[in-house]
Amino acid sequence: MNDPAIGKIVFSEDDIRRRVAELGRQISEDYRDKNPVVVSILKGSLYFVADLTRQLTIPLNIDFLSIGVYPGVTSETGIVRITKDLDISVTGRHVLMVEDVIGTGLTLGYILQHLQSARPASLKVCTLLDNPSDRLLNIPVDYCGFIQPDVFVVGYGLDYEEKYRNLPYIAEFVP
Repeated sequence: MNDPAIGKIVFSEDDIRRRVAELGRQISEDYRDKNPVVVSILKGSLYFVADLTRQLTIPLNIDFLSIGVYPGVTSETGIVRITKDLDISVTGRHVLMVEDVIGTGLTLGYILQHLQSARPASLKVCTLLDNPSDRLLNIPVDYCGFIQPDVFVVGYGLDYEEKYRNLPYIAEFVP
């Protein structure tokens, strides 16, 4: 892409493809005979969850949550709300929560608490990018694609003002 805001490629399309295939093999083994519900948060993890679930060799269901901030509240406060809840019941089911990026853990902590209230048989977390240096809430990460470098990144579902999600790689964003 010929855009001056796109900097160095951090994770190439091939890097992502290889790592997603590795995660798919590991998750397929761990969830053999469990028929999990894969839950993803719209929109950032859309590309990741699509590619990941195509790598899984097990029966599964897929569902989505959507979150937003309360009207009149900035996203920096960490106060979020669920704008689209699950359509599938996860009570008694094995749930794999798939996320694009885990930073502070505050948003994911809220979502995990929401999912736990439905009493799943198990609840694990898979993230494309983990940024443990930003963590404010201790979130157990069961499956991690990559550790995020200390730069703002876009591509492969990650955006800046709803742009750049469609890049097939993850690159530094330099506004």
